[in-house]
Amino acid sequence: MSRNSLDRARRMWAALARVPVTFPGPGHVAVVVSPESWLCPPGWTGVVTLDGAALVTVPDADLAEPLRDALLAGRMDPSPLPARLAVRDVLGPATLAYLDAGDFAPAHTGTRVERLPAGHPDIGALAAAAGERDAGESAVEEISSAVWVLRDGRDVVAAAGYRPWLDTAAHMSVLTAARCRGRGLARVVASAAVADALAGGLLPQWRARPEPSRRVARALGFREAGAQISLLVRR
Repeated sequence: MSRNSLDRARRMWAALARVPVTFPGPGHVAVVVSPESWLCPPGWTGVVTLDGAALVTVPDADLAEPLRDALLAGRMDPSPLPARLAVRDVLGPATLAYLDAGDFAPAHTGTRVERLPAGHPDIGALAAAAGERDAGESAVEEISSAVWVLRDGRDVVAAAGYRPWLDTAAHMSVLTAARCRGRGLARVVASAAVADALAGGLLPQWRARPEPSRRVARALGFREAGAQISLLVRR
């Protein structure tokens, strides 16, 4: 991952903190009080790590030191945080991966990829069939770009698109019907969406927990640079 792309990602996450802060350098933790943070749900603590550094937003100052100490003790690995802290709920951790244009490995196939507008009912049908868990993980119904799809007959069985974040990143969303997984369809539709994001000057961002999703990202040239986790800490 190039220094330019990493700096773009760092500036974006700092802006999402919703208070003045600079993403720290490797080995350091920046903790800020931000009840309106976009790093996490309201009232939660948000943690983002990139390149061996961490940015944390907390809803009140009492949580600042415990979060800083826990991250430093874990060498910036957010995975142990739920065990180190008294938490009521947790989202993640999920890896954060980014793609430089020069690393892009598009999926070259003879398969015809169709382009649909965001919110098309066939996307909703795919999400409904996938179930709440998989549809929620993919956030495919939150796509605001065009959506690139593959069909089996009349049914959409794979879809990908993105949401622009602060005119900087293209936050990718990909979903494949359960019966069609393992056939490389996710890579094909995601490749089309990534190409569109790069053409628009955006930095493709892939956030994922499941290993199959991470494999798709790596196959396209994404490189994992950090992680994100949200914690509802007991007080």
